[in-house]
Amino acid sequence: MFNDTQLQAYKAQLRGALIEPGDAAYDASRKVYNAMIDKRPRLIARCADVADVIATVNFAREHALLLAVRGGAHNGAGLGVCDDGLVLDLSALRGIRVDPRAHTVRVEGGCTWGDVDHATHAFGLATPAGIISTTGVGGLTLGGGIGHLSRRFGLTIDNLLSVDMVLANGQLVTASSRENEDLFWAVRGGGGNFGVVTSFEFKLHAVDNVVAGPTLWPLERAAEVMRWYRDFIVGAPPELNGFFLFLTVPPAPPFPEALHLKKMCGVVWCYTGDPARAEQVFEPVRAMSPALYGIHALPYPMLQRAFDGLYPPGHQWYWRADFVDELPEEAIALHVEHGPRAPTMQSSMHLYPIDGAVHRVGRNDTAFCYRSSKWAMVIVGVDPDPANREHITRWCKDYWDALHPYSAGGAYVNFMMDEGQERVQATYREHYPKLAAVKQKFDPGNLFRVNQNIKPAG
Repeated sequence: MFNDTQLQAYKAQLRGALIEPGDAAYDASRKVYNAMIDKRPRLIARCADVADVIATVNFAREHALLLAVRGGAHNGAGLGVCDDGLVLDLSALRGIRVDPRAHTVRVEGGCTWGDVDHATHAFGLATPAGIISTTGVGGLTLGGGIGHLSRRFGLTIDNLLSVDMVLANGQLVTASSRENEDLFWAVRGGGGNFGVVTSFEFKLHAVDNVVAGPTLWPLERAAEVMRWYRDFIVGAPPELNGFFLFLTVPPAPPFPEALHLKKMCGVVWCYTGDPARAEQVFEPVRAMSPALYGIHALPYPMLQRAFDGLYPPGHQWYWRADFVDELPEEAIALHVEHGPRAPTMQSSMHLYPIDGAVHRVGRNDTAFCYRSSKWAMVIVGVDPDPANREHITRWCKDYWDALHPYSAGGAYVNFMMDEGQERVQATYREHYPKLAAVKQKFDPGNLFRVNQNIKPAG
């Protein structure tokens, strides 16, 4: 551990705040998005710049402190905080610089996707991200990055040009296709196992307004709609993305009052192609006679913010996930059995398509290796009331247990709870030994282990 003299010397190196138990800001600073997670770190370093990050990594290593790295704090398993250790909080590193001529953006490690969308949309540009704007850039990117733009432009990591990161030895390095290539390969899907990314450089695409929104159907049509969606989306143009979901209709606009709190199935669409072709592209969707057809033109950042109000921080969350190659009739029957049993209004199941541009990247080109899967499935039990914790967890686990035999075996790391080393290895499959070798090279002491951990090869 450390003594008071050592602590004061470390504190003097920081421009940002160092928060301890008993400080007025402590309880608020240790909270993460998932209220199921209630951990009490010994120190929280709210880093103000890269120098603070270096000092914090060095202090954790020198004093054998458990180190958790926090970006947006959305991680389902709460891996941005730890008990009795040191939390390296990047939330003050929010700088963004857009280069509209080069179609690139440099993003600091504490940014959220809402920050990025705000900056890039001014130039009619965007890079693939998730579906909730309050999600942190760092966590989503390092796990792969699945969202509305995946079928057209690939995963977030497929648009990552470089990273600046602080290694376990305190050194700041750049990783790209031209330098530290093995590290660059590993961070594209390997999570936060290799260091603290202080900035990301992304490629941008011309995305301004989109034609997007939900279509909903009654539950009695769920099997029919899922079959249709399964066959339609894989043949749809890459400019069209749509994820299937079971949901309870939120009692708020834009949903009509007649549908409020009804359990339904649906697809949330995003079309980034020629607006003049939108009517033609969505004709097969209209032909399915949805009970709600909520598709319209809107700015891309507005679509990214659409779920923010439904999922504010501070709710109870339990996640289970898998990659999915096919949706046979047996799997559809199980979805139709379990999906409508969602125990609370915010609990849901989503099937995110990961074909199109995602499949055009080689299986071995990045650490993310499920390049042949068609969907990333996530089941989430969500509710603000801690009394419902076991209820939402049990539904989620039962649903996942039923569908897992029809999965590809592993899961998107950003959707995983603390599920053990076997699940981590299943997620990286044949890439795990190479990831372990990169881990041995850059973090042989496994300083960065509060994550879906990859053990050093040594």
